Amino acid sequence: MITEKLVDWLVVSAVSGLGPARIQQLLNYMDVEELRQRLEHEKDALPLPESLLKRELAPDFSLVDSALDWLQSSSHHHIVTLDDPHYPNLLKQISDPPSILFIKGEPDTLLLPSIAVVGSRAATSAGLQSAYQLAGELGSIGFSVSSGMAAGVDGAAHQACIDNSAKTIAVLGTGVEVIYPRRHKKLYEKIQCHGAVISEFWPDVKPYAGNFPKRNRIISGLSLGTLVVEACRRSGSLITARLALEQGREVFAVPGNILGGQSQGCHDLLRDGAKLVENAADIIEEVSVLCDFHLEELKSRHHIGGENASDLPFTSLLASVGYETTPIDVVVEHSGKAIELVLEQMLELELQGWVAVVPGGYVRLRRS
Repeated sequence: MITEKLVDWLVVSAVSGLGPARIQQLLNYMDVEELRQRLEHEKDALPLPESLLKRELAPDFSLVDSALDWLQSSSHHHIVTLDDPHYPNLLKQISDPPSILFIKGEPDTLLLPSIAVVGSRAATSAGLQSAYQLAGELGSIGFSVSSGMAAGVDGAAHQACIDNSAKTIAVLGTGVEVIYPRRHKKLYEKIQCHGAVISEFWPDVKPYAGNFPKRNRIISGLSLGTLVVEACRRSGSLITARLALEQGREVFAVPGNILGGQSQGCHDLLRDGAKLVENAADIIEEVSVLCDFHLEELKSRHHIGGENASDLPFTSLLASVGYETTPIDVVVEHSGKAIELVLEQMLELELQGWVAVVPGGYVRLRRS
C-alpha cells in the first residue's frame, strides 16, 4: 500500500549524495517527513557540512515514480522502510542501515533469526557440500539463511534451504529486477517462493563492482552470525566477516584442506578467534544469547503472545519433541504455536538441558 510516509522515504532515498549513514545521522535530528521538506524547500537549514550543502542534493523524482510503479506491478513486490515493522531489527542496529529495502517474495522472512553463509565463488566440491549441509541444517531448525546469490557457496546455501523447504534471503548487489549471475535465474525465482530477494538499490540497477561490498554489510547486518565456507585470503567473504565483527556479530569458519589455498582465509579467521564449525549445533551454541534478544525484540514489536518463561518447561511444546530427531516444522505443527515463539521457547529448553539441537531438528534429552 502506498502511503505518504512511504513516499517521504523514497524521496529522501532518491537524493544523490545522501548515503544511508548520512540519512541515519539526519534522522537523529528530525523525522523523515521533516527531512523531506527541508531537502525540497530549505536545504540550507540541514545540519550538514558546507561542502555537502554546496551540492545539488535534489531528489530524483523519476526514481520515486519508477519505484512506486514497480511496487504496484505485483502483489509479491514490497518496499520496507526503516520504520516499518517488517524491517529487520538487527539490521537497524548497524551504523548505516539501508533506508529502504526492495523485496520480491515473502517479507515475513526478514523477521526470522538469520545466519549468513558466504564463501568462495569457485568453491571445491567439498566446500559446496559443506555449505549445502550446514545451510540445510540451519534451515531445518527454523533459521533463515542469508547470502548473496553469487556462484559457488552462496548458491549452494540457498539451494539447500529450497530443497529442505526452509527460508532463505538473497541480498543482491544489483536491483531486485536484475539477475546476477544470469545462470542463477531459476534459483532467483525459487528463492522468492522460499523466502525473499532483497536489495537497497533501485529495482533496475545493473551490476556495478562497488555495490557488492556495500551489500555485504546487509548480509552480515541482518544475521546473528556469519559462517564462512572456503575463502582464500583475498576473498570478498572476508569483508563480510570483518563487517560482522564490526557489527558485534559472531563469526564462524569451516576449516579446509591445508594443502590448497582455498581455505587460507578461513584458517586466518580461526586463528583470530572465529569459532570452528562442523555442524549447526556449533553455531546455535554461540548465537543463543543474541537469538534470545532477537526473539524478545520480535515478540514485543509484533505483540506475540504465549506462555511466560516462568512456565518452563513448556509442557505442551516439550511433548512435541521425541527422543529421535524431530524436525522444527513438526514441532511447530504439533504445538500450535507461532514459529517465533517456538524458536524462543526451544532455545530456553535447550539452555536448560531439556532438548538438544541436532542435524535435522531437535531431540529430547530427559523426561519431565
